[in-house]
Amino acid sequence: MAGKVIVCRCEDVTLDDLAHATSLGYAHIEEVKRYTGLGTGPCQGKECMVACALFLARTTGQPPSEGEPFTSRPPIAPVALGTLARDGGEGALPTGRGRGR
Repeated sequence: MAGKVIVCRCEDVTLDDLAHATSLGYAHIEEVKRYTGLGTGPCQGKECMVACALFLARTTGQPPSEGEPFTSRPPIAPVALGTLARDGGEGALPTGRGRGR
């Protein structure tokens, strides 16, 4: 019995997920991304894009150079790290204290 082969660790997308997507006719990396969620996690595809492109090339018979990388989705506006690290005050992220009360 073969084990689960994870292609995208951030979104837990497996080799079987890629095979299923291509069996449905998704042959472009952007289509596979939208169907499976591959490359939408914290690494934004740095860990999985090449593996997916090689899988698609092998499955579709097209050379890997024919495939284009998928579109990355940066934040709407740049955010300074100090803003994210600030404890309290305007613009700070909620801490979760007092929830459920």
